[in-house]
Amino acid sequence: MSVTIKHLIKAAVAVGLLAAASGAMANAELNKQAPAFDAVGADGKPLKLDAYKGKTVVLEWTNHECPFVAKHYESGNIPNLQKDAAGKGVVWLQVVSSAPGKQGHVDGATARKLNGERKAAPAATVLDADGKIGKLYGAQTTPHIFIVNAAGQLVYKGGIDSIPTADKNDLAKAENYVSAALAAINAGKPVEKANTRPYGCSIKYAG
Repeated sequence: MSVTIKHLIKAAVAVGLLAAASGAMANAELNKQAPAFDAVGADGKPLKLDAYKGKTVVLEWTNHECPFVAKHYESGNIPNLQKDAAGKGVVWLQVVSSAPGKQGHVDGATARKLNGERKAAPAATVLDADGKIGKLYGAQTTPHIFIVNAAGQLVYKGGIDSIPTADKNDLAKAENYVSAALAAINAGKPVEKANTRPYGCSIKYAG
């Protein structure tokens, strides 16, 4: 078998693997209806995205053991964003898609305890241990942020800010994409930077 043919076969296999991966992981589309989901919150109560129609909803994928997440919680950045959002009537949902036995997996009691220790203020924490919601949205990292407007359309997806490090000292220099997106939505304007690059730890999905 020639070298050229071998390279073509390898390329075909690589394309096939990428296609399979993309098939397993959906990709929520901007300016279209956000994928609906039913879940259980950390408080044990059922939770539906559709229940928040008429409100702006932030979905924040999180993993408390990830240093990138720690940066934003230990500094107070995410808790402050959560509190500011709540004061403006925005629903902020944490989503934990870490599978059992993997980094960042928590039960409801642990999730509530962590939020208390970190002075976090999400409206609820969604437990997604099977990863169905994460894959439905195409969530890749922790943190990874998605924002749904009052009409139920996805209007932002991507990183929390513009400097992809785990260094708290970079926060003051970074452009906070999430606060900018929420300000635009609140003002009735389109989100200028609606699709940015997420950064952080890869989500520890099952399988």
